[in-house]
Amino acid sequence: MPRSLETVVRYPAAGNAYPLIVFGHGYTLTPARYARLLRAWTEAGYVVAAPVFPLENAAAPGGPNESDLINQPEDMSFVITRLLALNASTNSALYGKIDPSRIAVAGHSDGAETALAVAYDHRFRDPRVRAAIVLSGAALPGMGPFPRSGPPLLAVQGTADTINAPAASAGFFGLARRPKFLLWLLGAAHLPPYTDQQPQLGIVEQATTAFLDHYLKGRPLRALDQAAQRPGLTRLTADP
Repeated sequence: MPRSLETVVRYPAAGNAYPLIVFGHGYTLTPARYARLLRAWTEAGYVVAAPVFPLENAAAPGGPNESDLINQPEDMSFVITRLLALNASTNSALYGKIDPSRIAVAGHSDGAETALAVAYDHRFRDPRVRAAIVLSGAALPGMGPFPRSGPPLLAVQGTADTINAPAASAGFFGLARRPKFLLWLLGAAHLPPYTDQQPQLGIVEQATTAFLDHYLKGRPLRALDQAAQRPGLTRLTADP
């Protein structure tokens, strides 16, 4: 059955050939809830595309249906393919805006599970992905082992999350191969650190941008350590 993928695309006003981030929203949500984070990435020099997943979004016909999660990794890869086609079209507003060699996936909750699958799951892995950010996520059932040469991983997890338990992030992080980083947000819950809770949202913005800047733009990795080391607020596990 055909699937419609409405996608919000943000890009810097000037310049061209920016890295691309494709972001997946959580169950019963839409990309609009993450507007501050997505805007921060755009202002840092990234094209940011956020699809509205057809059956998991807040306004899905008949209500959100979480059983459609298994189809979302292919949605995310389709968005990458479609955006690269627009990037190559002289009739597109995106013409020349994206560097096809610098692509990242990111997501929160079910969107994080989607991003993790696109980056590492043998059933859905997209070799175009160069970095992955997993915000309060988990592995899809049946994912299997991580690839030997997968992209760098940054996982972020609130220690007081009652939706996706901290053990889920610790579990897939332990199986992932380096380079990998796990940023614990001490006392943080499931959604607020990625939408409006401060100073946690600011920490997430700075740490994720520093991670992407290093692996997609070649900038120093120490910026990630500086952003992630906030006594009383965070704890960083790093295996670069």
